[in-house]
Amino acid sequence: MVNFEWFRTFKAIYETGSLTGAAEALFISQPGVSLHLSSLESYVGYKLFDRTSRKMVSTERGKILYNYILEAICKLEDAERHFHKSTEKDVPTISIGMCFETFQFTLESYLPTLPFNVIIKFGEYPEMLADLDNGILDMIVTPHKGDYKGLEYKPFFKERIVVLAGAQTPTDEFNELLKTKDLNQIQTWLKAQTWYGSSGDMEHLRRFWHINFGKRPDFKPNFIVPNMGSIIRCLSNGKGIAVIPDFLSRKERDSGNIKLLWEGYNLIENTLYFGTRKKSIYAEQVGMIQEIFEREMV
Repeated sequence: MVNFEWFRTFKAIYETGSLTGAAEALFISQPGVSLHLSSLESYVGYKLFDRTSRKMVSTERGKILYNYILEAICKLEDAERHFHKSTEKDVPTISIGMCFETFQFTLESYLPTLPFNVIIKFGEYPEMLADLDNGILDMIVTPHKGDYKGLEYKPFFKERIVVLAGAQTPTDEFNELLKTKDLNQIQTWLKAQTWYGSSGDMEHLRRFWHINFGKRPDFKPNFIVPNMGSIIRCLSNGKGIAVIPDFLSRKERDSGNIKLLWEGYNLIENTLYFGTRKKSIYAEQVGMIQEIFEREMV
């Protein structure tokens, strides 16, 4: 019968390129690595690596096997990390899903003060909803509700999608254009500016443009940066504009480094929800996290 550890060892050899590297990655002896590999090769009936003086080079069959098992191995390792019984029996661990910017803005600075362990997961909302329903996550922050019967949602905040500008951006002409409500002239002015966008999410720009101008934006941002936090830092006390949720720039706007350029003629607001399972053994810990969010965002 095949042993799961043989596949884990095979993956480690493939990725490190040596028996020694695999042994160090898995915290086992090199003879143990060799035994796992020889057992797997005997089981599948062909060589998985060509052994050279410097490294282990995968054979074609080894490459095929690696690509076939990689996703399954990664999922099992994720399950192992999530469900492994902690040696710190008195300290619970809760897992929370949200977008990166929301974590940075609200929860990040509080982590050292929490009396329990926290695992933060970033991802797409449909995936996080499924993980919450499956017990992998204990709470999510989401603008979308799913159809899972075992989940419940508590609204706690409305984010507004707006156009922000760096403090050094000349905006007098634009403010005069807004009074005329000439959509063509407003679009022309906006498209002539230096735009920032996020590689992870361009939906805000597309939605804002469609709601206010009735079409998709026919231009691309001048600069694409990793996330909305990067946009805020680039705009801060400089020139340029971007469409992002207003709450992310609250501190910079209060300090005068960023200014609100336009909310649009048609406002766009998203309700943010706490998503939880209806029955959770971590209700107390989840409640503490929710209090932080309500204090920081409301």
